[in-house]
Amino acid sequence: MTVYYTISADNFNSHLFDVSICFDTVANKAYHLTLPAWLPGSYMIRDFAKNIHQLSATDANKHNVALTKLDKQSWQVIAPNNKLTISYQVFSFDLSVRTAYLDNQRGFFNGSSTFLAIKELQYSPCELLINQVKQQDNWRVATGLTRAAGTKKYQFGQYHADNYDELIDCPVAIGDFDAFEFDVNGVCHHMVFTSKHYGDRERITKDVSKLCQHHINLFNDVPFNEYWFITHLLADGFGGLEHKNSTILQASRFDLPNPNKPEELTDAYQTFLSLCSHEYFHAWNVCRIKPIEFIPYDLSKESYTEQLWAFEGITSYYDDFSLFRAGIIDFNAYLLILSKAMTRVNRGNGELKQSVADSSYYAWTKFYQQGPEAVNHIVSYYVKGAIISLWLDLTIRDKSAQKYSLDTLMREIWLNFGAKNIGTTTQDYIHIANKLCGEDISEDFHSLLYKSERIELTALLAKFGIAKVNHKFKSLMNVETVGCKDYIPYLGLQYQASEVGLKVTQVLENSPANIAGLAVNDVIIAIDQLKVTSTVLQSLAEHLPANTAVECCYFRDDRLINTNIEFKDSPDTGIALEVIDTNKASLWQSLC
Repeated sequence: MTVYYTISADNFNSHLFDVSICFDTVANKAYHLTLPAWLPGSYMIRDFAKNIHQLSATDANKHNVALTKLDKQSWQVIAPNNKLTISYQVFSFDLSVRTAYLDNQRGFFNGSSTFLAIKELQYSPCELLINQVKQQDNWRVATGLTRAAGTKKYQFGQYHADNYDELIDCPVAIGDFDAFEFDVNGVCHHMVFTSKHYGDRERITKDVSKLCQHHINLFNDVPFNEYWFITHLLADGFGGLEHKNSTILQASRFDLPNPNKPEELTDAYQTFLSLCSHEYFHAWNVCRIKPIEFIPYDLSKESYTEQLWAFEGITSYYDDFSLFRAGIIDFNAYLLILSKAMTRVNRGNGELKQSVADSSYYAWTKFYQQGPEAVNHIVSYYVKGAIISLWLDLTIRDKSAQKYSLDTLMREIWLNFGAKNIGTTTQDYIHIANKLCGEDISEDFHSLLYKSERIELTALLAKFGIAKVNHKFKSLMNVETVGCKDYIPYLGLQYQASEVGLKVTQVLENSPANIAGLAVNDVIIAIDQLKVTSTVLQSLAEHLPANTAVECCYFRDDRLINTNIEFKDSPDTGIALEVIDTNKASLWQSLC
């Protein structure tokens, strides 16, 4: 039995998609309608049903049929005859990668926030009719959904999904977008930008193709017939969400490469490529290789797993590493990226209080709803998971005498779990790692996942010609590091310019800023009786003698507070990685 969905976007000025669902019924049978509370890849309850309006049901004779509310996202209807039509509107004004958006410039929707499921028919085939938008003759459609007979690529018309899960796993963009295609390994890849851009299309094609080919070579398999990169370009934005044959990205308009500077690789463009790499890797790792707790997904409530360190951490390890392997950046540039990641973990105390397994398990609250204390109390399963992946890669290479690597482990996981739709457990990773190492590394592996402690990598990195060096922070913002024994002033906070003064965005535990009483969202307006800007604060710090305490004036909400703050010497909690033996370093770099 097929479920027929129709979506129209004519109410674009009101930001409303009109949706109808038609399906055959059994008379007097109860049918249950429900909308997911979250979507795969974004581990937070979103309550998408809050955006549904004007929900109604009619029978084959166009008579209204009563709907009974069951909870915040579910309804029940008793079918009076052999057909039901469900109609409703979806308010769509969230231009993120997760929900839906519609205005007179473009439209976008994830099925999980847009299409009600008929619970009794969730495994039935679905047909989706995407109607042409009135007064927008130049709009087109971009989606990984299967095109039905008679519907050509980029056309409005009929699309097909084998079941509800597939329907909501294929997001749709509509509008007057720019799109171009490129072939990788015999598979057509589509790059779509949903708003105006000035980027170098040839450069993007060349670079993204290399990254896609790297991932295909690593897994030695292509699990999709086509792939879609759909990117929302904004004045300022960043993010991505993976799907089985597509991804939704968000980037800033000028992150893309400048066609007038074909050899330039800006930090912003490098970050965009890393994002493309990350989400493409997810087509294998999490879209198909999944923790056992996600098979099948229960989208009505939280689904807890301790394994996000593997699904986001391993993916985060490869997203930047593949930039080097694909020849887009050199090895020193890659080590700089890795150094910054290690510094982000090392400069706070979060990893001393939370394990990556717990970080994964509590993603629903502690990670996805971070409070002002996050840097001091939690650790990122993305970043520390990537560092554990580094440890695992080098450990397997070392103990197998370069015969195997993390590449091998991921292929084993793919062949034995992802390709067979079998969920993984933590023990599966440990078991395969032991097999590849030729010895039992379970105790060390288990400690890295379940204990709240620093990862010691110095000796292991040295085996691959890399020195791990502790550095001080170059400036008060605690971002860049420098190898130096001289005094460098330090406060242990981060901030951003506000309308008046500097707004505090992060305070490290036991730092001078913390001891002085500063907190996130405080606005510093004066220090040592000087009006504060980022330049003034940095310059003042550099001119004062070591360990000087000065008066600091700040607003907390609307209350003016005075305190004394002391500039201390920077701790050496920054990390730098340096090549000391190029021959040994080459052992790490190869795909194997």
